[in-house]
Amino acid sequence: MSSDQDNCHLCKEYLRDPVSIPCGHGFCSICLKTYWDHADHTGTYLCPQCRVTYNKRPTPRRMGGSRQSTIQRNSESFPPPPPSPDYNYAGPQDVGCDICIGKKHKAVKTCLMCLASYCERHLKPHYESATFKRHKLVDEIGHLDRQICPQHQKGLELFCRTDQMCICVLCTVKEHKGHDMVSAEQERAEEQQRLGATQAEIQEKIHDRLKQMEELKQAVDSLKNSAQRALQECEKMFADMMRSIERMQQEMTKLISSNKRAALNNAEGHMERLSHEIADLKRRDNEITQLSRTEDHIHFIQSYHMLIAQTEAEELPTVSVNPYFTFGPVTKAVSEMKQHLNEFSNDELVKVAKTVNKMTFCQLDESKKRRSIKNACQLTLDTNTAYRQLYLSRGNRKASLRRDPQSYGDHPARFDSLPQVLCKEPLSGGAYYWEVDWSGEGAAIGITYKGIKRTGYGDSCRIGYNRKSWSLFCSDSSYSARHNKDQIDINLPYSSRIGVFLDHAGGTLSFYTVGDTMSLIHRFKASFSEAVYPGFWVWYESAITVIQL
Repeated sequence: MSSDQDNCHLCKEYLRDPVSIPCGHGFCSICLKTYWDHADHTGTYLCPQCRVTYNKRPTPRRMGGSRQSTIQRNSESFPPPPPSPDYNYAGPQDVGCDICIGKKHKAVKTCLMCLASYCERHLKPHYESATFKRHKLVDEIGHLDRQICPQHQKGLELFCRTDQMCICVLCTVKEHKGHDMVSAEQERAEEQQRLGATQAEIQEKIHDRLKQMEELKQAVDSLKNSAQRALQECEKMFADMMRSIERMQQEMTKLISSNKRAALNNAEGHMERLSHEIADLKRRDNEITQLSRTEDHIHFIQSYHMLIAQTEAEELPTVSVNPYFTFGPVTKAVSEMKQHLNEFSNDELVKVAKTVNKMTFCQLDESKKRRSIKNACQLTLDTNTAYRQLYLSRGNRKASLRRDPQSYGDHPARFDSLPQVLCKEPLSGGAYYWEVDWSGEGAAIGITYKGIKRTGYGDSCRIGYNRKSWSLFCSDSSYSARHNKDQIDINLPYSSRIGVFLDHAGGTLSFYTVGDTMSLIHRFKASFSEAVYPGFWVWYESAITVIQL
């Protein structure tokens, strides 16, 4: 007889060419291909066994190890390849027909009178026979055992307000005698009314948030328009100031040019006059030279007195030049103007910046802190528990799955077939908080008792698939909370960081998405009977990192 781990969940036969997917489940290669080919038109892909959702089609990985050896040992007795799976049969997340023998078909309705679920074929008597006319049919309900009193095996019809639990008629005779009891229908009606009030409160909060959102959008639009107007007005005013400075520059240029021109004209006039006077003086000098050489005494005496008289009568003006004349004072005046302008503009800019920075556009209420890490604990991965293909790094805080085995020694605490690792630190009796970054196609984050099985592929070894462990599986499009045989699929936005809060004494384990805000993904309620160890399951091309808070 083969074990469930050696059988394909789809065809119920021995695994042929076995492959596994990020959530850890294995199937025949042809069965999984046929199943996902059938789902191509939907755009989403589900694990046929645990129903985890993937946005893109994962790449199956060939399986090795003990399961492969089992298949090889039995390969000669394999029947021909199985036919395509019949999707009318009930899967692990479907409600099976209670009447079907052998492979059960999917139930379509549940009878609250019969306390049984029926497929389409076995449901026909309820529609065709008058015997079942008064029976109440509802959409299929799983876990019908929850509808039956475990002590008296009768349907739960009453609600005990004293003990806050559903009971059957026989419970009123002894166990709940004298208690405040009403029908389940009446309790439902009252709770429905309270639920309506809660829903109304939530809707009011939604209305308030939508109103705040609309106000914020309008404020953002107003902010954009105001900023645009301010930019345009500032550009215009600075352009005006630049034009004023340009006019000052032009006036200063004209002033320097006109003074230069006047000075040059004056100097040129003096130079021309001096030239004429020099020429005249040279002429006289030449006449004196000639007179001094004449032999005619009468001519000498007459000419001498005339030359002397002309020279003594004429007084030549003196041209004085200022050797220190310069336009330096103009440059200095413009430099001082520039300095004053810079100082003034800097002072004014500081004033404007202070005024603008004091204005608050929008802010969150600081009394609502994002999160508290007063219960933060420091965790390290235990190499003695790590699967041989898990590579540990960053001081044993990061684990990634590789194809080549690591050089770990033999140890009884090691997971020999599943890509899992535990932390060294036992957590007990208090409150603890830690955060984990994950990346890749899939990873699971959880806790487990020390006694979890370490050998083989079975559910008794998988973190979250047995009574000794709890986990949150993360994929690229959804989350899945797992404990024992229960699985809850959760659709929330993707987050690469997960926060975990454990109240060991209070009996709660909570998982959160961590970002600008924190959102609860799922909360387990349990009575922890011993210390637990944080643990992880890592898929190919994926990794987890324990964050140091």
